[in-house]
Amino acid sequence: MEISPERRREIIAALRKGTVPQRGLDFLAVGLQRFDSVIAEELTDVAQGSAIFKAVRGEYGCGKTFFARWVQEFAKQQGFATAEVQISETETPLHRLETVYRRAMEQLSTPDCFLGAFRSILDGWFYGLEEDVLAEGTIDPSDEKALADRADELLEQRLVEITRATPQFAAALRSYRTSQRNGDHATAEGLAGWLAGQPHVAASIKREAGIKGDVDHFAALSFLRGLLLILKDSGFSGLVLVLDEIETIQRVRSDVREKGLNALRQLLDDIDGGRFPGLYLVITGTPAFYDGPQGIQRLEPLAQRLHVDFPSNAQFDNPRAVQLRLTTFDHDRLVEVGTKVRDLFAADCKAPERVRSLANTEYIDTLARSMTGKLGGKVGITPRLFLKKLVVNVLDTIDLHDSFDPRKDYELTLSSNEMTPVEREAQAQNVDDIELDL
Repeated sequence: MEISPERRREIIAALRKGTVPQRGLDFLAVGLQRFDSVIAEELTDVAQGSAIFKAVRGEYGCGKTFFARWVQEFAKQQGFATAEVQISETETPLHRLETVYRRAMEQLSTPDCFLGAFRSILDGWFYGLEEDVLAEGTIDPSDEKALADRADELLEQRLVEITRATPQFAAALRSYRTSQRNGDHATAEGLAGWLAGQPHVAASIKREAGIKGDVDHFAALSFLRGLLLILKDSGFSGLVLVLDEIETIQRVRSDVREKGLNALRQLLDDIDGGRFPGLYLVITGTPAFYDGPQGIQRLEPLAQRLHVDFPSNAQFDNPRAVQLRLTTFDHDRLVEVGTKVRDLFAADCKAPERVRSLANTEYIDTLARSMTGKLGGKVGITPRLFLKKLVVNVLDTIDLHDSFDPRKDYELTLSSNEMTPVEREAQAQNVDDIELDL
């Protein structure tokens, strides 16, 4: 697979920080091939006007975030816009859909605009109106007034469905276009922010557009519908929306948890009811969220909707089911992805031959076994720290220092400061870390 130097540097920089890269994930994907054809089929259905919901389950370290970003990257290649929202107890609680919508608009991404694509999508939609008018061939391009009048007519035709779905969204779009045409950039900026769910837009700007208040829980869903209509009208295949780490809902107060679960059920009901054509919604969570007493089992209709009978052998899982099960990394997959990272690094470093020689597959195998041993033998939670150590402590050091040999000069160590709670717990269970009280 061909990958640009810029993308290589992005991937390596993310791994240095112990995070999932935003792009270039096809190169690192290991064990996801079994999902390829089904994801492609489902995205095709969504592009043709359906809506699909997918729940991804997996233990810590199984690569849920990686999988979600891999789906997004694949979807962009099919002409989709994408957005990823990290669900959290304080900043983005699931029950506050207005906040979820705002975060999604902040993270909106297209094949041509990596982040913050909402404004460019709006401007592109309006630009497309004038292009369509010119394509009709009935108006002299130099006649600005006739061009504007016909564009306004076309705008009203296309706003019919949006007005039916969300009148305030349509009203703000009209005023946004007027402000842009009049050179009133401050008003246009404020209206674009309001359409994206931003709070604290000046009352004077909202009065100008004939709109009131901020985007609330219910308006957020209508605005999502409005966005989907604009995306479709702009030639996009649809929207892939990812709600990541949804299991955090288990840690909140019971009343807040109930609201969050009901918000999720409402989203599923609206998808099933055909309210969001062009939407591919993905949530990720741990098995405890799906099966435990503090997750979806607390809301019976939701639990019934998401229930899947998984076979004992994961190779017979049905990827068309509403839930996808990600399996944990095994040693071979860990070595395979480590080797891929080594090759990626070597393609853009000062000493590629030394890197390939000193960090050969045999050494990567040894490092993987050592890391797994320090984490209580749990290969499944090893990838993040393993790849971070491989890049920072081995590959970088080989490239920077001619005399460095990782077999002689590097001893793998782990600090609690660089570990997540799950990783610290696994390390504590390592027999070498158990102190006997004698």
